[in-house]
Amino acid sequence: MKITFILTAIGKKPGQKYIGTWKMEPLTIATLKAMTPSEIETEFYDDRIELIDYNTQTDLVVMTVETYTAKRSYKIAARFMERGIPVVMGGYHPTMCPEETEQYCNSVMVGNAETVWVQMLKDAAEGKLQRRYHGSTGEYDIRPDKSIFGTKKYLPVNLVETGRGCNHCCDFCSIAKYYCSHYYARNHQLIYDDLKDSKYKYTFLVDDNLVASRKNALELFEKITPLKKKWAGQGTLTIGKDPELLKAMKKSGCEIILIGFESLNEANLSQMNKSFNYALGERDELVKRIHDAGIGIYATFVFGYDNDDERTINDALEFAKKHNFYTAAFNHLLPFPNTPLYDRLKEENRLLYDKWWLADGYNYGELSFVPKLLTPEKLSECCYEARKEFSSTKTVWNRGIASLGRTSPLLWSLFWAMNLRIGGEVGQKMNVPIGENLDELPK
Repeated sequence: MKITFILTAIGKKPGQKYIGTWKMEPLTIATLKAMTPSEIETEFYDDRIELIDYNTQTDLVVMTVETYTAKRSYKIAARFMERGIPVVMGGYHPTMCPEETEQYCNSVMVGNAETVWVQMLKDAAEGKLQRRYHGSTGEYDIRPDKSIFGTKKYLPVNLVETGRGCNHCCDFCSIAKYYCSHYYARNHQLIYDDLKDSKYKYTFLVDDNLVASRKNALELFEKITPLKKKWAGQGTLTIGKDPELLKAMKKSGCEIILIGFESLNEANLSQMNKSFNYALGERDELVKRIHDAGIGIYATFVFGYDNDDERTINDALEFAKKHNFYTAAFNHLLPFPNTPLYDRLKEENRLLYDKWWLADGYNYGELSFVPKLLTPEKLSECCYEARKEFSSTKTVWNRGIASLGRTSPLLWSLFWAMNLRIGGEVGQKMNVPIGENLDELPK
């Protein structure tokens, strides 16, 4: 039996390169490979960096699908199914939209694959694929097999999974919806081994909220400290209230923490069910404590809630510039299917598309709903201008000097490589056609 794994791209403008920062190593594919019995032959096509051989001789096609890649995934699946080759789809989008996804493939894997993967392979070998497989949420003690990447070129950053889920319930988050606001920590020895065996200098700890469990986080930081690895991860602003946690993070190698500020407006935070992020009068102090601990901040903001206008976007930009964040993202709100946000906007008749991820003509960077205080076009423009200003030469220079005084000197070159690349992609990411122009030689 032979399996063909496919990771689908978002989209690409005709004649242009695929977005560089969208080329992280696909950890999900490596995990599936690790669970696959050695007697089964495997191959892997990464649609972001190479052409797919639609004529390959294979017995089963397996695709991991995100909402952004659903349209492209369905097109690819159709070409294999026309040859009579069964296609299995899994990932967060099929998990959130199984009824939609099963219209475009032979079998849908809902939830985590670990508990149903071997059974699915057995059924496929016997020609008895079920329409759906339901995996559980908590069992994933597998070490990814990255040998399946072969000689493919990805960003030189090691990805290590440390946990799944989150203990919060933000209304825009599909992760919170699937995991029912519960956090599942991964075995610390496996994390240690993944870090130890990495060939890269820098690691991103893949975890939607690394500090969701304080006890687990402290134990993990103590475990990995002897490795002396430099890493980045995701957390919340509340870590600024915990000196012990900050000290342990830094000692274990943390250089950058991604924090979803999302908004500085209290009414917006309340609407997105992120009241834990209020901070208000102490927000500046908490940022200072994190910086004083020697940890840089990757700040993210999202705009499109009912109290957002040009002023709130500019406030976030000035806040980010004042604190000279390591880097920052200024994104418009995007309603992912089956989230409370999507349901609310649909009920209020504010969606521009019933399914933006499948709509013809929908491009990355465009809004898919009507905001309360700005037109969709104006909000998109304001986000673009904020990104452009934050990536301007003067702002990057100021941030670079500040970063040198906070994080390790080893991160100086990484700062410039990361920020110059992000700045150079500000315009490239606008109006990328979702699911289009990929069946041509990658540039």
